[in-house]
Amino acid sequence: MNTIALIPAAIDQPTPEELALSGSWTARGIGTIGAQLDALSAPASMVVDGARIESLDTAGAWVLQKLLRRLRGEGSRVEMRELRPEFARLLDVVEQQAADQTDTPPLASASRSGLEGLGRNAAAAYEQSMALLSFVGECALAFAGCIAHPARFRGRPILFNIRSAGLDALPIVGLLSFLLGIVVAYQGADQLRHYGANIFVADLVGLSMLREFAPLITAIIIAGRSGSAYAAQIGTMSVTEEIDAMRTLGIAPLDMLVLPKIIALLIALPLLTVFADVLGVLGGMIMARAQLAVGFGEFLDRFVKAVSITAYLIGICKAPVFAAIIAVIGCFQGFRTKGGADSVGRQTTRSVVQSTFLVIVADALFSVAFSALDL
Repeated sequence: MNTIALIPAAIDQPTPEELALSGSWTARGIGTIGAQLDALSAPASMVVDGARIESLDTAGAWVLQKLLRRLRGEGSRVEMRELRPEFARLLDVVEQQAADQTDTPPLASASRSGLEGLGRNAAAAYEQSMALLSFVGECALAFAGCIAHPARFRGRPILFNIRSAGLDALPIVGLLSFLLGIVVAYQGADQLRHYGANIFVADLVGLSMLREFAPLITAIIIAGRSGSAYAAQIGTMSVTEEIDAMRTLGIAPLDMLVLPKIIALLIALPLLTVFADVLGVLGGMIMARAQLAVGFGEFLDRFVKAVSITAYLIGICKAPVFAAIIAVIGCFQGFRTKGGADSVGRQTTRSVVQSTFLVIVADALFSVAFSALDL
């Protein structure tokens, strides 16, 4: 098999006012001319002869264009001669691209200020808020359609999500609630002991766990555990075009993917909150007995008197709101996934951050409302 030897690109300078270019000005041929480019001098005027250039590609045209721009930048009048027409056209295209890349991006970046960045972030936040409201409206319409036509409810996905978001979460929710009850009782033990008010540890543990800590810690755990799973699952399906395939088959993605998750979490999170209440109070009882010598019987007697059914129901009624926030945010961020695997991770992180933030905001609003209602 015959092969044609590659002639490397070369630069000759017969006279100070003349350059003669030769060889293959291609990606493979220009590797040896770096030293020659550095050694060139630029007189007042120069003629560049390209008659002996055998081949030229975009890489070689880029190097040649840089050479011409450098000579002109040093004050020389440069004239290009004897270049083949096809090479000249390629050189013009590369020159235009170089001019666009040199002029436009720096001007755009130079004009960008901190105020402009703030405006862009505000516009992006507004756009995402409007998209979230639209998604909530679509979910509400889909749920109303399922109410009108109960056959559209998908029982198996709902039961599966109850198991994955509820039953499988019992160990971590129970452990953290138990430890939180221990911490609350332990932190209050020293102060209560000073005033001889050991028995009031039941008030402290009962009210704090049932009203605030149990629903809040359960919601945060589920946001990090199930909310992220919702975003990752739907985001992966979006990237692999499975959601588009569902629409092509006439299957509504909201009915199949979103509503079962919302309904399941609306059922599972209140039950998990009750479980967290029990474990949190149990942890507080154990710590009260160990630190304050308050027996289980004494603790329960005071607990029944101090904690009303209203305080218990206040904590439980927060759970469905938290569940709706977590499920909607997780699914919403999953549907906004575009591109590849990096987008899945990014949207999953956003779902956890946003759902946790909104859960805490909702809890603060509940506190304000209950305070205004004297509850």
